[in-house]
Amino acid sequence: MPELGCPVDGNSEDSIEVEVFPDRPDLLSHEAIARASRTFLSRAEVDVNLPVVSGEIGLTVSAELADVRPIVLGAVVRGVDTGSNTGEREDFIQSLMDHQEKLHLTLGRKRRFASIGVHDLTSLKPPFRATTVQSNFSFTPLACSEEMTIRQILEEHPKGVEYSHLMDGMDRFPVILDSQDKVLSFPPIINGSHTTVHEGTEDFFIDVTGWDIRACESCLLLVCLSLAERGGMVESIELTESNNECVRVPNGEARKHRVPDSLIRKILGLDLDSEELSRAIAKMGGRLEASQTVTDGPHERGRWADCVVGEIEHIISMPRWRSDIMHPVDLVEDIAIGYGFENLPEILSRTHLDAIPLVSSNLDRRFGESMRACGLQEVQSLTLSNERDQFEIVRWPRGDGIALISNPITSEHTILRQNILPSLLRLLAANRHHELPQRVYELGTVVRGFRNSRRGAWTCAEVGSGFTSSKGIAQALIRDLGANDGDVEFVPTEPGHGPWITGRGSQIMVKGKSIGEFGEIAPEVSGEFGIKSPIQAGEINLELVGTLIPDPVS
Repeated sequence: MPELGCPVDGNSEDSIEVEVFPDRPDLLSHEAIARASRTFLSRAEVDVNLPVVSGEIGLTVSAELADVRPIVLGAVVRGVDTGSNTGEREDFIQSLMDHQEKLHLTLGRKRRFASIGVHDLTSLKPPFRATTVQSNFSFTPLACSEEMTIRQILEEHPKGVEYSHLMDGMDRFPVILDSQDKVLSFPPIINGSHTTVHEGTEDFFIDVTGWDIRACESCLLLVCLSLAERGGMVESIELTESNNECVRVPNGEARKHRVPDSLIRKILGLDLDSEELSRAIAKMGGRLEASQTVTDGPHERGRWADCVVGEIEHIISMPRWRSDIMHPVDLVEDIAIGYGFENLPEILSRTHLDAIPLVSSNLDRRFGESMRACGLQEVQSLTLSNERDQFEIVRWPRGDGIALISNPITSEHTILRQNILPSLLRLLAANRHHELPQRVYELGTVVRGFRNSRRGAWTCAEVGSGFTSSKGIAQALIRDLGANDGDVEFVPTEPGHGPWITGRGSQIMVKGKSIGEFGEIAPEVSGEFGIKSPIQAGEINLELVGTLIPDPVS
């Protein structure tokens, strides 16, 4: 089982304790592990599709949810064998709850990407509708005997307190109601009390809501799969989405993937025939549909996974709930596991593995070479920072879309940084007892508007450093990045803007757009970081540079 992603930590007469690898969230239930074991250990054939029959129940999603919790999915599972006695049925309910929480933690990213509600269908009156309500709306939440308002749940109920941050900034809140306006769920917080699954429950309704369609679909299918493994029949529902489009969910059909034969040979160093390949992928719960010559695609390989015209490719079906398969390389890994690592040749692959450089690699390389030519040493600091360092001390305005850490370990690491320079100043502060000069730079990632961006920065703590030294580094850098002198202009920064001494700070303008700043750090700013030596520094936006300055290499 270790090869499958489930190393056995211990076993007894009654149970087996296994650890599930983070890349296999599809193995987080007893039923899913049992299913995967049948194929892997016993080579039993299983359907790559999840059988789904068409049902009559409908779910309508209000347009109001588009900005609140836009993805809403659902399914019905009938006739589940929950056990033959009270003990077995209680164990089933507990395992179902455990499976939910594990999916919430992994695929659901602590319910932010996806949250699941499982309900006793017999207590509900379909059709269902998902809509929004105000904070004074009340219902009886799970495990409670009295009604509570939405506001009370978020402030007083344990689950509400734990996940209230997911509702920050909202003035309306998502709920799922039946035809009698009884609450099924207040996602992603808690279900309604009257839909509670109990020992006699055999028919289930599952709702999944969230922000990530792949995570939501996988969560829905995995819960359905676990119930189907217990004899349940999965029924689709008619979902009317917020844009009034009607679809049927869930979709249990397997995903088809194209895997070049050349990719298998490159990575594994093996020439597998169709029979060997079929047997290997079947052990992993997949199915080889066909091996054929490529007739559509590029004529030259640009990436490893490209299916080049004239070469052999394999069409492989894998269950739709295998959310860990995101690239043909992932399928090659499954083929290797199914074939058996012990059966791989005892020689290294003789095939050269080509690497395709990133578009930004030339720019990054030239930035680093320019910094080192100026006598600076590369460092790498944490992407985590705090608002005081990022904005208040250095006097830069707060950017849009600050990425807050929901569970910070310390008060110094509460956000993802938007600027690199404060991180370098913290580094100099930590090394203030060492000899001068200290000249460092960093090429790293910042997060602005919840999007990763590349920036470069430098700081120099040295006697006699000042604006002239900083300008010299900036001029050398811009030259090395390939800018034409006529496109570059240095414009003084506004007084009080940025960490600079008034009159000793400058913006770097390329074709009329600011790509960064440099100058001499004001003593009151460096003093806040505990630094007493003179400092000159700068920071540039490398992504913007890439759009304004043509790459002389490409």
